[in-house]
Amino acid sequence: MVRQAQCARTLVTVLVMSVAGTLIAQQKPQWLPGQVGLNAGALPAPGISYVNMAVRYNAGRFNGPSGNPILTNAISGNFTVWANENIVYYVSDVKILGGHPAMALGIVPVNGFLTADLLPNSNNVSVSAGGSGLSDLFVEPFALSWHLKRADVQAVEAIIPPTGRYTPGASDNVGTGYFGNHVQTGTTYYVTKNRGTSANLFTDWEVHGARPGTNNTNKTPGQAFTVEWGLGQVVPIKKNMTQLLQIGAVGYDQWQVTANSGTVPIPGTDQITSASGIPFYSVHAAGAAVNYILPAKQITLFFKYYDEYKAYSHYQGSTLVFGGTWTFLIPRPPAGEK
Repeated sequence: MVRQAQCARTLVTVLVMSVAGTLIAQQKPQWLPGQVGLNAGALPAPGISYVNMAVRYNAGRFNGPSGNPILTNAISGNFTVWANENIVYYVSDVKILGGHPAMALGIVPVNGFLTADLLPNSNNVSVSAGGSGLSDLFVEPFALSWHLKRADVQAVEAIIPPTGRYTPGASDNVGTGYFGNHVQTGTTYYVTKNRGTSANLFTDWEVHGARPGTNNTNKTPGQAFTVEWGLGQVVPIKKNMTQLLQIGAVGYDQWQVTANSGTVPIPGTDQITSASGIPFYSVHAAGAAVNYILPAKQITLFFKYYDEYKAYSHYQGSTLVFGGTWTFLIPRPPAGEK
């Protein structure tokens, strides 16, 4: 079962934003939850890894501060975002402070439509359209990953600069229009000695810069905190461990933790109001994940589905994630070694 433990480490923790947050301006942060789940503490093996991940977020309701729907698909249609994330990882074979350093870059084409802003101190919602194109970059200049006896742990510093298309008041924006700094952690604790059973926890704390708005307004979105969790079990498909299946329960919780600052326009008027009155949002989901692992080829295919069971001042819907990862090992293993 030692080889099984080594295979679990090759699963990529995908630390890249998806762009539902770029379209849902007031009531979503930059980080779209549901991208991590299992193997939260495991970075790829030393070398270059490519990850392709499709994310579909779909919702049929927008909830007010009490958690009750104030906007539904019965009157406004579905709220949908598709993102195709392309991430390149580099993990070094050297060690710093006992851990392997890493870096990553994510490029994200997006297609989505329909946004909603809950106005301060009311149940009024401003609805706009959507757009398609390249969203903001995800840049991870530095991460450290430690492989311990019964755990994998990583710490990450990442930024999301406002490189995507953004014009105040435009209906086809695909960028957030503001800078985001993301401090992230990932932990995978192996419950069993053979590392087949794991408990996982990922966190993301994001702090935002200011974003220009119409009518000479300028808003700084409040800070957000995200927790993703997962409980997983690896099951050999073949006795020689050349094919593995990992199944598990996953979930996420996301909160706005500080108030917005600055000002926002009141749609349909020339008036402005304080952004600090916009209600705090939160969203909570649970679901399932399946990973198909080919250890010798350093290839993993993954599928995840989350259902949001509670949301406040936020859309409530579902998140579907699927894709694959491939790692080119550096240095390459000796001939015949798997």
